[in-house]
Amino acid sequence: MAKGKKSIFFCQNCGHEEAKWLGQCPACKEWNTFVEEKVTSGLSRGTTAAARAVREAKVVSLSKVSADDDSRTETGIKELDRVLGGGIVPGSLVLVGGDPGIGKSTLLLQVCQKLAVSKKVLYISGEESQTQIKLRANRMGEFTEKLLLLCETSLDTIRSVIEQQHPDLVIIDSIQTMYSEDVASAPGSVSQVREATNVFMQLAKGMCIPIFIVGHVTKEGTVAGPRVLEHMVDTVLYFEGDRHASYRILRAVKNRFGSTNEIGVFEMRQDGLAEVENPSEYMLSGKPENASGSVVACSMEGTRPILIEIQALVCQSNFGMPRRTAAGTDYNRVNLLMAVLEKRIGLPLSNYDAYVNIAGGIKMNEPAIDLGIMMALVSSYKNRAIDEKMIVFGEVGLSGEVRAVSMPEQRVAEAKKLGFQTCILPAVSLDMVKGIKGIKLIGVKNISDAMDMI
Repeated sequence: MAKGKKSIFFCQNCGHEEAKWLGQCPACKEWNTFVEEKVTSGLSRGTTAAARAVREAKVVSLSKVSADDDSRTETGIKELDRVLGGGIVPGSLVLVGGDPGIGKSTLLLQVCQKLAVSKKVLYISGEESQTQIKLRANRMGEFTEKLLLLCETSLDTIRSVIEQQHPDLVIIDSIQTMYSEDVASAPGSVSQVREATNVFMQLAKGMCIPIFIVGHVTKEGTVAGPRVLEHMVDTVLYFEGDRHASYRILRAVKNRFGSTNEIGVFEMRQDGLAEVENPSEYMLSGKPENASGSVVACSMEGTRPILIEIQALVCQSNFGMPRRTAAGTDYNRVNLLMAVLEKRIGLPLSNYDAYVNIAGGIKMNEPAIDLGIMMALVSSYKNRAIDEKMIVFGEVGLSGEVRAVSMPEQRVAEAKKLGFQTCILPAVSLDMVKGIKGIKLIGVKNISDAMDMI
């Protein structure tokens, strides 16, 4: 078949292909996501069936396949190991995404610094020169000679270097700058990103080398490029937080080798990202004393309990329609909880503006913080301060009942460790935490019992 060039339209969201432009993608139903790209028709890369190498397929029994967790490699950064599920799995392909300047390259360079002591690490950059990387590395400390740098964007060159050097770890910064000469479109396009990811996936699996890929994000916060990119990799990590603030949260949204509920908390400093081993103490720093509308609640992120400060401000509305704002939690959930307060305990909030904020900028959507949000709203409405040594957690239903939450023992133990003296929790969870001494436990069945504490 004679080769020629033709236009194909790709969906930037899911990678769906169409012969002509469409306003809405028939696969993912997103609007205005199709872009035109030039592709080569005929057999891919001009190869023929006779020229293809036939590899012998090996079939093995599942019972004979070994899966030993001891093969994981610890990065030396405990927070990152926690999110990865215990360390780096050999042959894994990890995608790290986040806003510009949030610390993706800094974190991966710190991983190189830790692992280059005993392993050969290859850092491939398509965005920075060797001098720029060196200037950034000087702020972090000393690096060994086992850290190798390569500033290149050609996939063919990168593949040959990896096969020649055979490093123990490869960092790609970033996937949107890599290009293949066999693909006619520009770097960063749907075809180039998909082709580059496929090449690195083959290298990772074929040579059993873990590869970390840095991915740019769109204004919506998702990784730029086709959605198939996230399906091809083994693990997807996202950096959260305001890049102008000091804290960073690393969250796994996909992990084939561990839990997706774990988070890692970091603090940006001059010499790089520092681990925050006790995020509860970090999030509660600067909490006001004897202020109304401030409540400490407990949320679980995987196996880690995190104490957060919930702030609420309720004031008389000057307009016909009251204003409601929620920062750090679900806006619709706040409206629902306010409706429960108005219906079940007769609190007239329909003429009041309400503002709810989770201090520190962290985002929490767990139902266990429902009771804390409601107590903060009532505290601000009545202008009565809640005991600063009191912690609250529990899910609230539409009937005003306080329902049980998962892992109450870990929540109470964390509160006791940080010096809290009283804990308000669902009454049905009292039997699970009665063995914990040194903290007063108050079980509530509905929101009326909880509001009596204010």
